[in-house]
Amino acid sequence: MLGKKGESLAYQHLKNKGYRLVGQNIKFFCGEIDLLMQDKNTLVIVEVKAKSDDSFGQAHDMITNKKKKKLLQLAHTLNQKYPDKSIRIDVVAIDNEKIEHLVSAVEER
Repeated sequence: MLGKKGESLAYQHLKNKGYRLVGQNIKFFCGEIDLLMQDKNTLVIVEVKAKSDDSFGQAHDMITNKKKKKLLQLAHTLNQKYPDKSIRIDVVAIDNEKIEHLVSAVEER
């Protein structure tokens, strides 16, 4: 329940910033994209993390190295499907309905 509510809050937040929804809960062999948005000419993989309390840290702390690798793998897979588009990975972290949008939160080193 919290995940769906978090995705809905994240979608509204991004929509208000001018982003356009391309897809939601898109499954690939390597994982799932919570929200796929378009920001001008860039496809944005949006990882949504929501927490109802601050035990064990904040929502953005839930993006582990393992999760970052999976997100990068999703970006590579998406790049094969849309080779002419730039792709970015953002995180929308929601703590008690306080929204934090981290642009380019996951990048290759």
